[in-house]
Amino acid sequence: MTIGSKIAWDDTVLPFQLDLPDMRGRVARLDGVLDGILKQHDYPPQVEALVAEMALLTALIGQTIKLRWKLSLQVQSKGAVRMIATDYYAPQKEGEAARIRAYATYDADRLTDAVPFDQVGEGYFAVLIDQGEGNKPYQGITSLDGATLSECAEAYFAQSEQLPTQFNLSFGKSSAPGVAEHWRAGGVMLQHIPKASPFVAQEGGTGEDLKPADLLAGEESENWNRVNMLLATVEDLELIGPSVAPTDLLVRLFHEEQPRIYDAQSVQFGCTCSEDRVRQSLSIYSAKDIATMTTDEGEVTADCQFCGAHYVLDPKSVGFEAEQLDSE
Repeated sequence: MTIGSKIAWDDTVLPFQLDLPDMRGRVARLDGVLDGILKQHDYPPQVEALVAEMALLTALIGQTIKLRWKLSLQVQSKGAVRMIATDYYAPQKEGEAARIRAYATYDADRLTDAVPFDQVGEGYFAVLIDQGEGNKPYQGITSLDGATLSECAEAYFAQSEQLPTQFNLSFGKSSAPGVAEHWRAGGVMLQHIPKASPFVAQEGGTGEDLKPADLLAGEESENWNRVNMLLATVEDLELIGPSVAPTDLLVRLFHEEQPRIYDAQSVQFGCTCSEDRVRQSLSIYSAKDIATMTTDEGEVTADCQFCGAHYVLDPKSVGFEAEQLDSE
């Protein structure tokens, strides 16, 4: 694969379908997106790896939904890494890129040299779909069940949505002559085609401890096992390296299933924070409340956890009493 085609596939999600086994999937590669996310923070390597994995999951899952606005994934835990939050914003116009942002909070003194997922303790994995104004948000939650974030996502789809789902992901720091070391990620998502869209289960799930294989029987189960055995043969360099295009990878893995591909979706790092949004979030507070938030320099400040933007506001101009104060 040429350098030009490598760049063309970076920061894209390629949808595909396997008609015979009644499955759909996505192939994703992230490069600049991860750089945009991770350069906002000086995360330790264990935290960087978790954020990279979560961003890749978000790109893959977000592209499977008929989304009009936003998909959010969140991990809350009692471990050293307390929270990982990601947002996927659907393109608003044809040809536009989807946008992804992510951040994590953690206790630095509790981090260990163990594998990244061991920094996450007891907690839950949550999915929120918000289709915008006038639509009730959908939320599903499941416990952190697995040894990786991708296994937690698989458990979520099995338990809360009754959709057999499998991920094969690779991510890490890439180095090449003349190129600064940076994070790259790539992965494949397989999912049994749902009977309804975007999800078929009741909100909140059934509470059963289900695995993908528990949801299928007979020929469907045989097809699922066969295709996942093929997926298991994928190598890390095929997912994130420069030598194999996603289209070639699909042919190599699933040529007997005759994969059909669709238009690739580009993704980029993007944040929706703004001064207006900060003002809106402060509009529920009284002048007395605003006074407690005011610094010794006479300012109200706010920082965006996603992109690092710093906002400085006049305390007299925010809160639900702002207009009254301005008129005096």
